[in-house]
Amino acid sequence: MPTREQHLPAAVENLMPRALADLRELVALRSVQDATVADPEQCRLAAEWVRQAFVDLGLTDSQLVRTPDGSDAVIGRYQGPQGAPRVLLYAHYDVQPAPPAGWVSDPWTLTERDGRHYGRGAADCKGSIVTHLTALRALLATGELPVSLTVVIEGSEEQGTAGLEQYVAAHPEEFDAEAILIQDTGNVRVGQPTLTVALRGVADVVVEVEALRGELHSGAFGGAAPDALAALVAMLASLRDAEGNTTITGLEAGGTWDGAEYTEESFRTDAGMLEGTQVLGSGTVADMLWARPTVTILGIDAPPVTGAVAAIQPRAAARLNLRVPPGTDPAQAAEALRAHLQQAAPWGVRVRTEVQGLGAPFAARTDTTAFAQLAEALTEAFGTETITAGMGGSIPLTAALAQAQPRASIVMLGLSDPASAMHAPNESVHPDEIRHTALGVALFLHRLGRSTT
Repeated sequence: MPTREQHLPAAVENLMPRALADLRELVALRSVQDATVADPEQCRLAAEWVRQAFVDLGLTDSQLVRTPDGSDAVIGRYQGPQGAPRVLLYAHYDVQPAPPAGWVSDPWTLTERDGRHYGRGAADCKGSIVTHLTALRALLATGELPVSLTVVIEGSEEQGTAGLEQYVAAHPEEFDAEAILIQDTGNVRVGQPTLTVALRGVADVVVEVEALRGELHSGAFGGAAPDALAALVAMLASLRDAEGNTTITGLEAGGTWDGAEYTEESFRTDAGMLEGTQVLGSGTVADMLWARPTVTILGIDAPPVTGAVAAIQPRAAARLNLRVPPGTDPAQAAEALRAHLQQAAPWGVRVRTEVQGLGAPFAARTDTTAFAQLAEALTEAFGTETITAGMGGSIPLTAALAQAQPRASIVMLGLSDPASAMHAPNESVHPDEIRHTALGVALFLHRLGRSTT
């Protein structure tokens, strides 16, 4: 007679049409946690959709919890069999904005093309919510839930406003768990199960430059009058050397990655690099992505090319995104960046800097039973050996949970792959990533519960 484990693959397969239908409903909700971009009601509707989905699963103690930044997190709980371990499942329902330019199809309508499903949040991170639901539904279809559960679905992860991190710090007891699955990363390629073991921290810094009381005619004053935009360009250029290495004074930038490598050939393809362009930095691709700091210019306040007039600019500004590897304090790194910009400013221009968001880096423990069990379950579900990798992005909540629950085993996984185009036009997810990840998590929860009862 088939065992429960043997029934799980078929249970997940039978649930895939429902999973994609759920994803279609979630993608249709424009849950951007920014009232200047989207109607806040959309976030409320998304949060309520998630809450009701977990209530319907049996997590009747599921509520919308208002966090200090004003966003609602969905937190649900389930008490499993006596003596069962508690597992925390995490994802987020908020998404990045999706301006229509560059999208082949409507970003808020899940659209299938060539085997992938396109829509904002499909991979980051509404697909992970659907995967949690699918794994739990598969377990219920073959019996009862084998573990106690805490489900945490965040509402402002993409904004980096730290609402949930602050809530965790104030209420650490609500997040007690033996294992925490942070499902907001991804696989190095479709079909290759990957557990993320390192996250870079993040600091957003805005720099403003002022040189004149007002615009000046470039013919009458150009050549002698200080140009705020030119000054800003010079300051930004000082942040990298000719090879592309980060050169922020006082910030160590020579780290090396000792885990799985990321070949230059694969990176060039994954990044969509144009022929003739160079991979940056003096280290390996993995060094540059996962072991060293980098600063990205996210935006510049300057006159657009169209309609520009012959005038010297009195003011200019830029928003910078600084990523730092585990072992580097993001607050100290942000201060180093601010000091560097002040020092690099030419011609006596006035400089003002402001740190607008911080997130801590994180290095996962790989020696825990939960880590090994999840790796084994994913290997079985995907049919190929699970590997580990770093991730250049940041999930600040991970560090907050580690501080609140230092004995918990925190494991990171997710649905994105290099073709997912997270945060960009034409974000997508491959349905096999949902299918195999849901099965792997279901197997993990079943075995974890069985081993302790």
